[in-house]
This record gives sequence, C-alpha cells and structure tokens, in this order.
Amino acid sequence: MATGRLYGGRAGEERQADRRAQLIEAGLDILGGADGEPALSVRGVCKRAALASRYFYENFADRDELTGAVYDYAVQRIAESTLAAVVGAQPGDDRTIVRACAENIVREIGDGPRVGRMLFSVSQANPQLAKRRLDSTRMFAGLVTAQAENIYSITHTPRLDLAAHYVVGGLAQAMTAWLDGTVPLDADEVVEQCTELLLTMSAQLRQDAES
Repeated sequence: MATGRLYGGRAGEERQADRRAQLIEAGLDILGGADGEPALSVRGVCKRAALASRYFYENFADRDELTGAVYDYAVQRIAESTLAAVVGAQPGDDRTIVRACAENIVREIGDGPRVGRMLFSVSQANPQLAKRRLDSTRMFAGLVTAQAENIYSITHTPRLDLAAHYVVGGLAQAMTAWLDGTVPLDADEVVEQCTELLLTMSAQLRQDAES
C-alpha cells in the first residue's frame, strides 16, 4: 500500500513514479529520435517532459543516470515482450517459436522506432550507452542460451554461448540495417527472412543436442 501525503487522492510516491516515467519517456524521445542524439541535457529533457528541474533531481542524480534508465527501459520492454511471445508459442514447433521471437522484435521496433533507435542506432560515443549495450548483449545472449537449453535439452557449453552471441549480434546488425534504410524491406519480409536465418541456427543447435 502506498504511503505518504495524499494530493488529489494520490500518494506522493505514486506522483513521483509518474514524474519519473514522464522523464524516461522524454529521454526516449530525445535519445531515440530520428536524429539520434548521443546525449541529453537536464534542461532539454525537463522541457520535453513539462516538468521543473527539481523533479529531475528528485529521480536522477544526473543526466547519465537518466540515460542509463532510458536504455534499461527499452531493453526491458523488448526482453519481456519477446520472452512472453516465445513462451506463448506452440511447444515443440521450432518454426512457430522462432517466428514468434522474430515477429515480436520486428513489430516492437517497427511500431515504436524510438526503442529500436535507442537499442540499435544511437551513437556509441556516449560511454553510458556503450556500457549498456555490452551488458544488454550479454543479457540477450543469456536468454537465447536459456531458451535453447530448455527447448532442446542442451547442456550449457562454450559452443552454445558462442552461438547465442552470434544470434544476438547478427540480429542486432540486421535491425540496424533495416532501421536506417540500408535494407529496404517491409516488416513482414524482415520477419520472414529473420525467421529463416534463425531456423538455420536452430537446426544446428538441435543437431548438436542429438550428437
């Protein structure tokens, strides 16, 4: 139960959480915008969020902390929705599972390009973003490894880790190329092509499990 002073029927903690969400959304607008700014300013994000600067410092120590929070929000959104899509796919059907994964990622990025730009197209000159990218790549590779172990009953090995990083890195580069127009395909074509490529890797993992 929320505690603290009530204002308009809402506790202070709830209002603070709302302001934090506004600041993160504003940060995503800036960092995930079409021009892809590598950094943001306290003044700029507060103006976009329509909040006084005191509310910024109520939630974040500085702009680097907000940058990290925005990136983490984008990663969590992709990770949670993709995992839910995979879990909801038909068990034992490789194509259905792999397509659910590819379709969710492509749809998330296509429908919300700010998230895609934040994850795949923003300049890595910002050290906060560079570190977050490294951490998120490892996290996504860990998810791929866990799913492979679960689906194919594969023992965790360095070969599986390598395959997982290969999948994550390749998919990230493919999304980057699609977002910046290097690969002029529509979303359905991207889903189908990524599904076929991922199925190739899936078949190799199954072969390794059975050998």
